[in-house]
Amino acid sequence: MKTMPNINPQSQDVTALQAMVQSLMDKCERLETEKSSLAEQFKLALDRQFAKRAESLKPYDEAQGDLFNEAEQEATAPEQTEVVTTSGKKVRGKRKPLPKDLPRERIVLDLTEEEKVCACCQGELHKIGEDVSEKLEFIPAVLKVLEYVRPKYGCRQCEQHAQSVAIKQQPAPTALIPKSYATESLLANIILGKYQYALPLYRQETLFSQAGIDLPRTTMARWVIQVSECFTPLYQRLKETLLNQTVIQADETPLNVLKENKQCYMWVYCSGADSPKASLEGVKNIVLFDYQNSRARACPEAFLGKYNGYLQTDGYKAYDGLTYVENLGCMAHARRKFMDAKKLQGKGKTGYFLTLLKVRVLARCFTASSKQQKLTTLLCMTTWLNA
Repeated sequence: MKTMPNINPQSQDVTALQAMVQSLMDKCERLETEKSSLAEQFKLALDRQFAKRAESLKPYDEAQGDLFNEAEQEATAPEQTEVVTTSGKKVRGKRKPLPKDLPRERIVLDLTEEEKVCACCQGELHKIGEDVSEKLEFIPAVLKVLEYVRPKYGCRQCEQHAQSVAIKQQPAPTALIPKSYATESLLANIILGKYQYALPLYRQETLFSQAGIDLPRTTMARWVIQVSECFTPLYQRLKETLLNQTVIQADETPLNVLKENKQCYMWVYCSGADSPKASLEGVKNIVLFDYQNSRARACPEAFLGKYNGYLQTDGYKAYDGLTYVENLGCMAHARRKFMDAKKLQGKGKTGYFLTLLKVRVLARCFTASSKQQKLTTLLCMTTWLNA
């Protein structure tokens, strides 16, 4: 920071007085910039604490709301009056048929033999058709006990004359958890309920109790840990496949853990599309979680190892020091900066939209039909940003 020159204001030296004025002007400019920056930070802090967190813009259209709209064209476009007509009859959607592969039980509600007589002439009625309606019935889960009986067989001749008797018996079935009465189906139901349907173990304990089964949550917790160890080969195989992908996304989120005296984090690494139903050619849809009690750079270093592909993150500084990867930014996080600029834009000001017009190329990235078009657009944007 520049310091004020030691000049006597009563001095008649023109050069010295000009230096003092320039120093004062520089100081005023710095103070004004600092004041503006603090005011913007304060306004954003209030907005994050009290305003809505949604980043959607109204009116909304298919191209990221009005983020990349032509403001001038919208302002000069003629107003259109839309005529809406309503009818008193409510339109109801057509109900989808039930899946054909579901088990079906046919229940025939037929007339009795006495009722199959015409009320007018007492003639015999014959079948001319039938009406069929479907109802969906729910059958609650059923618990049953599997008794594995293994008969033992011995030789009578050896029992009388031999010193030892060999006993033959079928081996016990292999269990996922030795010396436990939990079957694979029971373990799968507990894990599915906890991790897929967010049903805590203490609630599952209540459900089992209502069925007359005493199954403490501590036992189920121990089962979950033991089963997770059986998934280690699968996890390692998925990790190996993940590290062979060209692009990996990474993020970390805080996790509250009991009996931990420090903040823990769940690190997530994924590749492929953002939906199980979607797929990208040559890319595997993989999501792996890595629990750590730290947010240090050592966590992604240990997981990624010598992975030398592209790593897309939110810009957290711990990723910057990774040696082998090529860091990529996130457009969703970049978009938030423009949303902050919009919030700080004064009413009636056009600077926000003029800035967006310079980066309209971003909009094309979301609507490009081919990978080559997206790559060309991103390269043009990179050239503009580096200019």
